[in-house]
Amino acid sequence: MDSLELIKSLSQPSPAKIVLLVLDGLGGLPHPETGKTELETALTPNLDCLATEGVSGLAEMVSPGITPGSGAGHLALFGYDPLVFTIGRGALEAVGIDFKLEPGDIAARGNFATADQAGLITDRRAGRISNEKCVELCRLLDGMMVNNVKVLVRPVREHRFIAVFRGEGLSAGVTDSDPQQIGVAPKPVTALKPEAAGLAEVANEFIARARKALAGQHPANALLLRGFSPRPELPDIGKLGKLKPAAIAVYPMYRGLARLVGMEVLKTGSSLEDEFATLKERYNDYDFFFLHVKWSDSAGEDGDFERKVRVIEDFDKALPGLMELAPEVMVVTGDHSTPALLKGHSWHPVPVLLCSRWCRPDSANQFSETACLGGGLGHFPATQIMPLAMAHALKLSKFGA
Repeated sequence: MDSLELIKSLSQPSPAKIVLLVLDGLGGLPHPETGKTELETALTPNLDCLATEGVSGLAEMVSPGITPGSGAGHLALFGYDPLVFTIGRGALEAVGIDFKLEPGDIAARGNFATADQAGLITDRRAGRISNEKCVELCRLLDGMMVNNVKVLVRPVREHRFIAVFRGEGLSAGVTDSDPQQIGVAPKPVTALKPEAAGLAEVANEFIARARKALAGQHPANALLLRGFSPRPELPDIGKLGKLKPAAIAVYPMYRGLARLVGMEVLKTGSSLEDEFATLKERYNDYDFFFLHVKWSDSAGEDGDFERKVRVIEDFDKALPGLMELAPEVMVVTGDHSTPALLKGHSWHPVPVLLCSRWCRPDSANQFSETACLGGGLGHFPATQIMPLAMAHALKLSKFGA
């Protein structure tokens, strides 16, 4: 019996509510001048108060030394082994903007980017162009026909877009064009298996034509594609855990991921305050809430240590409104680490804080990487967070005789 089947066999309804708060890219590394991470630098009196009442630890999203993508990290948080269940970034983005992927469609997540005269990438995000500019550029590229394959291009947010390849006999087994670094040229899309050769050829031709179409569109004069994928099929989290789950997220990818695992995605605004207001407004309608905070990750990827500190502090200031609701279980964590010093995702384990009336409080008196290192949850796989939350909400029955 695998872990999901075990949860399904033991799950039972209860009136208790679980709130899973995910600060994207939460984990960090010590600043060389202070020796403190972003989380340790931030003033977080509310999180520290919860730490004294709860139990903490460090979670591995995939396994030690493996740097997780956002999809893999969130799957682990929801209890799905990311080594068993994989979701391509393209499919996530497409579902996140309510794009209907048809059977046979292959979606890729795109970045508008900046390239110099030699074709080398100088900015993978084109200065984070406006949503309006993204819409304009997508219209410029949408509907291109390449080898009887139609390429549908839709805006997501800022520099992000999706490219959906619709045609006969397409296979998603291709590499990304995004080199994930600056100072180099985009990579050619190559087939990882013979049946994917057609998609690789179409993708490379689309990229070449797009580059010509974008030539005068500085700073967004290039594009990068990654995460070619069809729509996946995943077990329904509500049926597995006998839950009524809801998701609150601003960015489309995370809304898409929540929808793929069976959560109802709630309408919300574009700010942290909007997300917490939505949670309060819909609190009586569900028994499991996933609330996602993106801006900590964006700051880390931009290498902006102080901005990431401010995002964490703003999150802490918003917590009292949730604490007044007194959910039976609260979990605060991240989907991966994004140290500002690295300007990207990293393999470092992620701080976890669990609060409930049934937990055994440890000696931690603050929420930080250092405190979590000695916390009562220890160093453990992130896939265990969901069973722990359900157990503390009295939503799991006894196993065995």
